[in-house]
Amino acid sequence: MDYGYLIIDVGTGNVRVAVSETSGTIRQVAGEDMRYERDDHYPESIYFDPDQLWEQIVRLAKTALATSGPITIRAVTATSQREGIVAIDKTGQSLIGMPNIDHRGREWEDAIADKSRVYQLTGRYPTSLFSALKLVGVRERRPDLWNQISTFLSISDWVQFRLSGIARYEHSQASETLLYDVAAKQWSSELCTISGLEADLLPSLQSAGTVLGDVLPEMAQELGISPEAVVVVGGADTQLAVRSTQPSFDDIVIVSGTTTPILKLVDQYLTDDQQRTWTNRHIDETGFILEANAGVTGLNFQRLKAIFYPNEPYEVIEKELSESSDARCVAALGSLLADEKKPLIRGGFWFNTPVSHQLTRSDFVRATLWDIACSIFENYKSLCAVTPHTKPYIWACGGGMQSRTLRQFIANLTQKTVRIRDTYRQASVVGGVFLCNDAMGMEGVEPATLDEVIPEKKEQVMALYEEWKSTRAAFKSMH
Repeated sequence: MDYGYLIIDVGTGNVRVAVSETSGTIRQVAGEDMRYERDDHYPESIYFDPDQLWEQIVRLAKTALATSGPITIRAVTATSQREGIVAIDKTGQSLIGMPNIDHRGREWEDAIADKSRVYQLTGRYPTSLFSALKLVGVRERRPDLWNQISTFLSISDWVQFRLSGIARYEHSQASETLLYDVAAKQWSSELCTISGLEADLLPSLQSAGTVLGDVLPEMAQELGISPEAVVVVGGADTQLAVRSTQPSFDDIVIVSGTTTPILKLVDQYLTDDQQRTWTNRHIDETGFILEANAGVTGLNFQRLKAIFYPNEPYEVIEKELSESSDARCVAALGSLLADEKKPLIRGGFWFNTPVSHQLTRSDFVRATLWDIACSIFENYKSLCAVTPHTKPYIWACGGGMQSRTLRQFIANLTQKTVRIRDTYRQASVVGGVFLCNDAMGMEGVEPATLDEVIPEKKEQVMALYEEWKSTRAAFKSMH
């Protein structure tokens, strides 16, 4: 009988449960879309029902296990979208789930008087994206719900709580709360005071890659896994994806998922004088991750792929892209740039009129990929302004990196070789496997480099980049 792990991954767009061997070979993945509801108490708020999500996770786990062949599950871990939380009452019942894309706290952002002090402690400029302001939004407008809340957990920590009955908060996830001193690696009473939140809301902290406890007997029975299986502390999906590439300090990693973080591994707490970047705890004991984020680039691409290539695989897109290298239109689709204070909220495609007979669906996809690459490049430059990047390569992972055209665009703009591992498509899941191996004292197999894209020195690259910047500025002027 082979040994393996169950990895639960709750992303912004979907929920996945994977069965993996200890070597990192993924036997099976079962997934479905995340389900959200609008919360009419706020202008910009959505939530999820934790009990419904739990039923979904259990069903997907059973499906994955039923079709993965004979395997003994030694450990279960979870990873999830950052900033998302689940509120819990004093009996341990789950009350409400607030995802990263929930902005119920936006009206109270300006109640934080000293935003620079918050940035200094947390490594991020305080906005409604982060967990503390979600809780403030509940407190201010839903006192009936607020009075029931005893504690809260990140979504991955909540999954592990449901599996083990033990409530702990992992450090990479705690970085996203605005209540955690990232440099000191601990909760901050000063930040609690700034948010007006009681410190007794905060669970104890525990490191990723350690054993949280045994899987509850009733959960082991329901899932049909070994009663001796343990729960391993996972972490934020971005950090697990980074781990899957096995980078070194000073390496840069691009994670192309729903959003596209551009990350640099650093061994000390660094912040940006202009407050453009985030500084996160990594899932190891001492490391930090400096981040700039290009926003919902991956989500944009998936939605446009569904319009232009609804039933075709990436290979068809890449083939059509290779048949023409002309840029017949330019896109600006709402990506985030670290040095801009306000996001682009109107965007689209820019092309000559009347519409050319040469304009094809691949031109719109090419423009979308170029927009993503340029946005990544802009954020990469912001990272380099904080700390230089001297390595000749960049690591990339995540489903968006299936496009070799995108990898070539990034290589051309940065003039760095873009490398991917053979694990790049399921990066956060493989990161979870590595954490389970850490906890179980198992040696995993090192991931291999699958492909390297060498930068081309083409004169028109920077001209096309300047054209993209002009197009983006034109759309921005329409706000």
